[in-house]
Amino acid sequence: MTSKIPLLKPYFDSEELEEIQKVLDSGWVSQGPKVKEFEDKIAEYLGVKYAIAVTNCTSALHLALLSLGIKKGDKVLVADYTFPATGHSVLYCGAKPVFVDVNLKTYNIDPNLIEGKITERTKAIIPVHTFGQPAEMDTIIEIAEEYNLKVIEDAACALGAKYKYKYVGTIGDIGCLSFHARKGITTGEGGMVVTDDKNLAAKIRNLSVFGMTSAWDREKSAEFIIPEFTELGYNYKMSDITAAVGVAQLKKLDQIIERKRELAKYWDEKLKEIEFIEPPYVSENVKHIYQSYVALVDKRIKRNKLIEVLMKKGIQTQIGTYASHIQPVYNSNDKCPNSLEIFNRSIAILSNK
Repeated sequence: MTSKIPLLKPYFDSEELEEIQKVLDSGWVSQGPKVKEFEDKIAEYLGVKYAIAVTNCTSALHLALLSLGIKKGDKVLVADYTFPATGHSVLYCGAKPVFVDVNLKTYNIDPNLIEGKITERTKAIIPVHTFGQPAEMDTIIEIAEEYNLKVIEDAACALGAKYKYKYVGTIGDIGCLSFHARKGITTGEGGMVVTDDKNLAAKIRNLSVFGMTSAWDREKSAEFIIPEFTELGYNYKMSDITAAVGVAQLKKLDQIIERKRELAKYWDEKLKEIEFIEPPYVSENVKHIYQSYVALVDKRIKRNKLIEVLMKKGIQTQIGTYASHIQPVYNSNDKCPNSLEIFNRSIAILSNK
């Protein structure tokens, strides 16, 4: 049956249509000036020097890893409780994802378990800011610096979230964002890579457009230029139509976040009345933006059955996300009991209205 109460419904109004119409009228619908505008606005919002718009957060993660030289034989530490796009991006580079268990309360990577997973082949760490709650970045950065590791923040769910007054995605070497339909703001699909490193930004941009000069960059030149393909790149570029939606959505971001935080407070209070569902924990010194409101069902309750019962009543819910280490694609020997427990007990409920 069709859900009377959906898990999430993106918020659009006439502004998105107006921005799209501008692009259609311009005749430039692939990557061009509107993408540049969206990149500039994201960079300004986050206070970073460089932002590169791409097709989705998976491609953002892939490009981030490639820009850091991650290759076959390398290992990358990955927060286990995450959508498998995080681990997949490591596999795309020929490297091996090594899954690190998470904190049972925050759902984020447990910094106390990171050092035990580091070997001489470890090159980077990917913490995930799960559902919009920032990971413990101070400790993660400290460990990374001690072992000379790079940090890629998977901030797919966390545009606008803050860790000690700093926007997540701006704390490590590179940050990766998502504009999927269930994120705070959406372009349907879409992603962004952000960094303060000029060389990494140039590498990522080049790789995102087949390893060549982009058409828009060539258009801005008075000289006729035949591009060269300097390295094996990918067709990961965002279109101006997609970026137009992003420009309009970004204006609403703070409003959307505040509404989600209001709903989270509502659910926190309501769940106090229900013995068998535990509301999500929020760390100190963070701004949680609740991309999803994910609670834990008591072990005595069959979570999947609960989802089915609610669906029959017209209420859409969903699992939180995945315990990556048990997914067959990874053939992993890692043990992440906390992640597995959250995977089996989590339930995502209405996160906007």
